[in-house]
Amino acid sequence: YGRLFEIAPSLKPLFRGDMQEQGKKLMATLAVVVNGLGNLETILPAASALAKRHIGYGVAAGDYAPVGEALLWTLERGLGAQWTPELAAAWADAYGVLSEFMIGEAYGRSAAAE
Repeated sequence: YGRLFEIAPSLKPLFRGDMQEQGKKLMATLAVVVNGLGNLETILPAASALAKRHIGYGVAAGDYAPVGEALLWTLERGLGAQWTPELAAAWADAYGVLSEFMIGEAYGRSAAAE
């Protein structure tokens, strides 16, 4: 979350509680997403529920973009030489599709189109 707070310090107050536990939840969510990429319909119900929960945490539609940027940056640093342009594009596309869906579920389709 360090990179996220560097590029979007205003989001730090949204993360209350144990950051180590939050990191574990994020890794579990990423595992579900990666395993469901071949069949997105299998993860959409969980993504919808997660998006709606995020409203209660104070997450705004515009917060998804810096989260995606931080995620891609972190993956690039973590994977090193294994991070190829093709992998970067695939992750960016996957995050874009999923975040657009979640924004639409939480705030309506017009917010997702912005």
